[in-house]
Amino acid sequence: MSKKVRSVRVPKELETLNLSGLIRECENHLRDLESATMLKQQGNQEAAEALMKTRQSDLGKKISKLVWEARVQFGKHKGE
Repeated sequence: MSKKVRSVRVPKELETLNLSGLIRECENHLRDLESATMLKQQGNQEAAEALMKTRQSDLGKKISKLVWEARVQFGKHKGE
């Protein structure tokens, strides 16, 4: 899978957003979706749902942290 991002428009506040990290988190999330699908196909519905709930919460936290870090960097550069 290619990891190159050719063109993305983001607000100035998010210029320093770690896009590679964001893409990596999305890749991990897709891998877990596949795992949950396999669990569901094997008849383990509860485990599949638990995995997805946990992973969605985790993904939200990690993306929020990446956005927060970009905003902090913007604030540091703006104050200079």
